[in-house]
Amino acid sequence: MEDQKIIFKYNSFQIIVIIVMINILFLKGIKSEDYIVGGDQDQWNSQGDFGSWSRQYNFSVGDVLVFKYNKGQHNAYEVTHTTYQTCDASSGVLAKYESGNDQITLTEAKKYWFICNVAGHCLGGMRFTIDVKELANNNSTNSSTSSSGTPSTPPTLLEPNNSCIRIFGLELWHIGIYIVALFGLFIT
Repeated sequence: MEDQKIIFKYNSFQIIVIIVMINILFLKGIKSEDYIVGGDQDQWNSQGDFGSWSRQYNFSVGDVLVFKYNKGQHNAYEVTHTTYQTCDASSGVLAKYESGNDQITLTEAKKYWFICNVAGHCLGGMRFTIDVKELANNNSTNSSTSSSGTPSTPPTLLEPNNSCIRIFGLELWHIGIYIVALFGLFIT
């Protein structure tokens, strides 16, 4: 009977060590932020200064941009640099978002350009660019270009969003690891 308790404690200890190691190795990968474009109060509308807003942050792969606006009055298009400069969305549109509560996961380290394609809105200032990095300190100032800036690298097409579902700020796979580890504690 006592041998079984020792085995149980040993297996439980192994599982706890594995959980800690997984957290150390992968916690950095799930540290992402949600950014409401324009801020909590201004949001995505024709009154915002989105160039100033976007320069406040260093964006990292995995971060999520949330565009909140009145559906039908605005939209959010991810575009190429040329389309961003001209505000002419007849070509160069990489993705269209029109729900009024669009959540865009930044899946690559690259420059992104966003505009509102409602007539006159882009030319009126509803556009911004961000430079997404692999790792960033989200509290420091971003080095992205202003609305009239030029990119340092050419744009690339946005890959389909294949990121994990997030629940309570955790990636679904991370929650799965905890469930498997806890299950392992009880079957021993």
